Amino acid sequence: MALFEKRKSSFKVLLDDTITLQCVIEAAQNLETHTDYVMKVQRGTSTENSWQINRRYSDFVAFHELLKISNLDLPLPPKKMFGNMDREFIAERQQNLQQYLTLILSHHLLATSIIVKRFLDQANYPSNLQEIALQHVSMFFRSEPHWEVVEAMKDIGWRIRKSYFMIKPKDQPKVRQILAWSDFGPDMVLDDKVLLQAMKMLPTIQHPYIYPVTYASANETGGFAIRTYHASGTLRDFICKSKPKHHYLRKYCNPKSYAALDLTTMRTYGRQILEALKFLHEKGIPYGHLHTGNVILEGNACRLLDIENSMLGLPSYYRDFIIQHKKIKTTEDVDVYSFGHVLFEMVFGMPLHKHFKDDFPHTVPAPAKSVLESILTSESCKKGMPTIEDLLDHQFFKDVPVTEGPQFRLPSKLKEPLKMAKEMGVEKRLRSDQKQFSSWMRVSKVHAHHNSEEEKKKRKKAMVRKRLSEQQLSIDENQTNGASNGVASSVSSPSSTAPSSPASVKKSHRKPHRKHRSECKDVSTSKKKVTINENEHTTSSTISTSGPASPIYSHPTSTGPAPAPSLCQNHT
Repeated sequence: MALFEKRKSSFKVLLDDTITLQCVIEAAQNLETHTDYVMKVQRGTSTENSWQINRRYSDFVAFHELLKISNLDLPLPPKKMFGNMDREFIAERQQNLQQYLTLILSHHLLATSIIVKRFLDQANYPSNLQEIALQHVSMFFRSEPHWEVVEAMKDIGWRIRKSYFMIKPKDQPKVRQILAWSDFGPDMVLDDKVLLQAMKMLPTIQHPYIYPVTYASANETGGFAIRTYHASGTLRDFICKSKPKHHYLRKYCNPKSYAALDLTTMRTYGRQILEALKFLHEKGIPYGHLHTGNVILEGNACRLLDIENSMLGLPSYYRDFIIQHKKIKTTEDVDVYSFGHVLFEMVFGMPLHKHFKDDFPHTVPAPAKSVLESILTSESCKKGMPTIEDLLDHQFFKDVPVTEGPQFRLPSKLKEPLKMAKEMGVEKRLRSDQKQFSSWMRVSKVHAHHNSEEEKKKRKKAMVRKRLSEQQLSIDENQTNGASNGVASSVSSPSSTAPSSPASVKKSHRKPHRKHRSECKDVSTSKKKVTINENEHTTSSTISTSGPASPIYSHPTSTGPAPAPSLCQNHT
């Protein structure tokens, strides 16, 4: 473990350029002379890796001009000379710009291009990457003065931090070789000394289906490999009918035509690629970088490129697809999955722009279709894919003749470091990213379900039912309170027509209660007195009470108003 501590403590992990960016235009604000669009950008699935940028329409126009090299018809909203500050127009343009960005970020090659990265994340993608790479190469050539740089081959490959230079040996001025310099990637864990030993080992690999390395080395920031320049280019150049020196977006985004391979060639190339992968796996050399751009065509043979990528910690070309499949756990699994994409491209003449495919047309030859379905369908990615040995035994490749390579033995001092680099670098981060992606997908599904039209209708109906229930409850309470108010009002004041509040009714009901009991007692006493007085032939007598005098309690023979017996009768 001490082998990796120095690298981890001293080396700053670079960004994974294969992680696509997400962008949402959140608002538009009118300034004096133009409109700024406020955009939130997020890297990957973590909301912590997000930031805000402002772009005006002229920035989008300049961005669009750079993307024209891809030959894709991208729907940038047109320019408007008058009325371009109107609120309705700005809202419509904001929506159209969002659709424009979403389309670009869904395209695998465009989303990982330096043009898109600089537009959305300028701080992490400076414009002088090629110059920095040339400085590192020049430093090497000072200590190894056998080559000189002929020209820089700008943007012939898709990797942002990988630069290519045409060089020539000083003692063979007519020979052309290509040097590929790369900064360390996020999966880099090897110690400097071990890395240099591994890079020096690469020229010793002699295999009929692996393109030979002339020279390779590394320093504290990156590494490079020198190979013979092959003018016919890669398997992808052949399929897209493109010239190797052209810009990769121009070559591969939207070629004028594709060249599909015949069945015999597919079987031959497929078998040769599988033999190369088998060799690397058996020798303990991690790969994980198979795609048609890393396969050189040389006569009737195809040979793998960039064996050094895994040692330098570079992420896989299909990594954005791979993290969506939990069953892909090792670099060997990555190679099998990548082989499925390579075979798809050979069969259909164009790449597969998504991480799986379930519906293959009936025109595909049955043996090739069987291989594709065993690797690229959603079912196979869930249950598990075949191994390299399984594919070599498949009827589609089994009888294809191959050339046996010379014997190769990996130095024993490199076996354990390369194994640990594979497990602690590539595979450990892959599992972590797969876990994060799975969690993000669950949250996204919940949000999508919550915002679906069906759920919105259900919530709307529930709100209507709740509102009606509250209204009915309010009506019932009002009716109950009204009935209570009516009873209390008739008890306290029969002649009053104005309704009283429950509190006032209760208060007015309590105070006369004791008074009326006392008055009723006095009335009964007075009645006894009246009876006695009647016996004594007294014609009239005023009833006196112990409480305050009240005109309503007078003798029935009195000429005053009639008594109110209701309250007294109620209390008796």
